[in-house]
Amino acid sequence: MLILLIYLLPFLRKALDRAEHSRRDAYLASAVDMGDLERRMHSMEIER
Repeated sequence: MLILLIYLLPFLRKALDRAEHSRRDAYLASAVDMGDLERRMHSMEIER
């Protein structure tokens, strides 16, 4: 069982990272203009 978890955790981490990147891409892509895009990018930097 432990061996399964050792192999499963990196796979799950990678899947969650991809989902987060997709969510961020969609958020940035929905900006209505360059000013909005810059505000969104700045707010994402602050959240990190």
